[in-house]
Amino acid sequence: MNPTNPNKLEVKQNPPPPELIHSLRLKARQIRRNVLLMAKGKGEDYVGQGLGAADILTVLYFHEMRFDPHRLDWPDRDRFLLSTGHYSIVLFATLTELGVFPPEELSSYGADGSRFEMSACETTPGVEITGGSLGHGLSQAVGMALGSRLSGRKFRVFNFLSDGELQEGATWEAAMAAAHYKLDHLIALVDINNMQADGKTSDVMTIEPVIDKWRAFGWHAQRIDGNSLEELLIAFQTARSIQNQPKVILCYTLMGKGVPLIEQKPKAHFIRVEPHEWDFALRQLEESKV
Repeated sequence: MNPTNPNKLEVKQNPPPPELIHSLRLKARQIRRNVLLMAKGKGEDYVGQGLGAADILTVLYFHEMRFDPHRLDWPDRDRFLLSTGHYSIVLFATLTELGVFPPEELSSYGADGSRFEMSACETTPGVEITGGSLGHGLSQAVGMALGSRLSGRKFRVFNFLSDGELQEGATWEAAMAAAHYKLDHLIALVDINNMQADGKTSDVMTIEPVIDKWRAFGWHAQRIDGNSLEELLIAFQTARSIQNQPKVILCYTLMGKGVPLIEQKPKAHFIRVEPHEWDFALRQLEESKV
């Protein structure tokens, strides 16, 4: 478990096969490499979040979601809504690994006219909503899940949001509505890294005990190590079995996961890395066990 999460895993399912874990680990490493290459081109960015959330998006796109990178407008595709628009770096890194974008486009991240904007926008292929201002993603996810039901389609809606967004009242209004309508095809993924623009989330406005809050709002809630591929796979497996409730997976992650240079940055929300340090960061990633 992540040391920031003292609680035991609360789901019990059969362990995933080792060959699946190995395959996903290779994908997660490549996604992290893509994140570093994108940030290297700018010299700064939300790279800590990208590295920390890479495991979540790896399991989601390469195992869990019904998604065809060659049919981005497929009506029955599962939807991934990135409420935290500034996490665009890891979404673009993942879509590139899926083949939606060519690898050579990574270096254009954040440049004028690039499809890779620093805050994800729905004009970019594979992006469902414009992310940010923060706190609006879950409301859009609830509407989309209701639309799925009313249209008779079977797609699921996955909403990625941050722990800081749990300080927004609109998030909890949406959570209440989702439970009222029993949207069991809605799955929220909360990245809990205890960091936001003004400092640690626990110092700005604590959200704990966060699992109790979600359960009080009528959600099925799980709390896991968001950097454990095994726990992510089991949590998604558990979520699929739950009916008549929306589901939330609380993913406790480590900012900069896999690159000690970035893991140890004291101001990790938006970081600057010196030009000579980027190649060192890439070497650290290659030498890491993630």
